[in-house]
Amino acid sequence: MPSAGFWAKTRTGVGWAYCATLVGLFGLAGTSLFVGVQDLSLRTAFTDPEAFQLLLVSRLPRTLAALLTGASMAVSGVIMQLLVRNRFVEPGTTGTNESAMLGLLAVTLLAPSLPIFAKMLVAALAALVGTFGFMRLARHLPPQQPLLLPLVGLIYAGVLYALATFLAYQTDLIQYIGIWLAGEFSGVIAGRYELLWLAGAVSLVAYIAADQFTLVGLGRGLSLSLGLRYGQVVALGVATVSMVAALVIVTVGTLPFVGLVVPNVVARMMGDNLRQSLPVVAGLGAGLVLACDLLGRVLRAPYEIPAGTIFGVLGAVLFLSLLLGRRPNG
Repeated sequence: MPSAGFWAKTRTGVGWAYCATLVGLFGLAGTSLFVGVQDLSLRTAFTDPEAFQLLLVSRLPRTLAALLTGASMAVSGVIMQLLVRNRFVEPGTTGTNESAMLGLLAVTLLAPSLPIFAKMLVAALAALVGTFGFMRLARHLPPQQPLLLPLVGLIYAGVLYALATFLAYQTDLIQYIGIWLAGEFSGVIAGRYELLWLAGAVSLVAYIAADQFTLVGLGRGLSLSLGLRYGQVVALGVATVSMVAALVIVTVGTLPFVGLVVPNVVARMMGDNLRQSLPVVAGLGAGLVLACDLLGRVLRAPYEIPAGTIFGVLGAVLFLSLLLGRRPNG
């Protein structure tokens, strides 16, 4: 039986946010299982062996992959924003994704026979180095100009992407760059998405350390005065962001704006208490990515539009509305 504290919490705005997120996720997941080129219904899924096989091999893995991708990318976005104390950054605008691409490109050239898990580790290490490089740049920027940081991040990411594109072009691997940028789930089947469960586990670690990340967002001096091991928490945050970026790029490619828009939308509604808001951040990120994947399946059926393309348009609109709009209590 749920405790009295649970029901008391449910009566608050936070509890309703949790309930609404869960209901929305269940609804989207249920719809995703039965939307696709081949007709599939609840009755045929359990009476027709081929339909049941389709459900287990394709529809269920694709749904889980979209949910895990959206949740982990949203969580990594809010962690990145706390580490650099700026709401206008995400792994896609700090060179993290581009560094992971460089790592994947290097391991593809130097050791193409390595298993996928080893390639993911190389990509994560490259993303780790690239993210620390951005953070060193961020230390030299004036905090009084918050828009300067994302601009520098975009330039930094652009330089890394140009380097990756040049190397790929010189070695006839330019098609790999296109795959890593696609951000689509049409190729997800059982056996080809399981690495994303690691991304989910990394996001769970981030929730466990939510209070420490909140203190990091207060700044180095104040965090140290409160007894926080600042360097260790920052290292944990960078490792979390880098691992998620590598796992997502290896499995489905990049999806823009997820880590940028979702944390800002939730912060507008729930404030900056990361312990309370992080489950909603993860749930909203998962729901939006799955909704974009669903739209991609139905807008031009039987053809598909990559979820990354749809979220790029939706994310740009949401981000502009956040920039130009006013807070309800502003």
